[in-house]
Amino acid sequence: MKEFSCCPGSRMQTFEQEDSPESCAETRVASQLRQWPIQLHLVSPVAPYYQGADVLLAADCAAFAMGNFHNDFLKGKALAIACPKLDAGQDVYQEKIRAWFNDAKINSLTVLVMEVPCCQGLLGLASRAFQESERKVPVRIVVAGLSGQVLREDLLEA
Repeated sequence: MKEFSCCPGSRMQTFEQEDSPESCAETRVASQLRQWPIQLHLVSPVAPYYQGADVLLAADCAAFAMGNFHNDFLKGKALAIACPKLDAGQDVYQEKIRAWFNDAKINSLTVLVMEVPCCQGLLGLASRAFQESERKVPVRIVVAGLSGQVLREDLLEA
């Protein structure tokens, strides 16, 4: 049988999970979402909720892969989501991210992506916007595995 090479993001996978007492319990977790819209194409980078904020820029898939996304990453942050593989207008994304640094004067940026190669495009956009910005604030990079675990965390250097 011939094996085909393709993007890991397009390859079908199933994740086996065991039920734990915590996952069986009827637990409601409050949403930590503080604003709307959240899609990067739709947000204004100078909206009031970005002014002086800690911002989370997350790959579209990240929240679905990470079971505790709201409490671990979203809590206390303004949000924007994007998919560098499927979204058009990447130059607009880079300009909006740069506007967060320069115009909204954000306090920090966390970029949360999945381990698949296509997500590296979001890191590239954030990195270029950071390098071109006048203001330098902490930029945290978090890479998540397909089954939701944090694989790597780094700080972006100026």
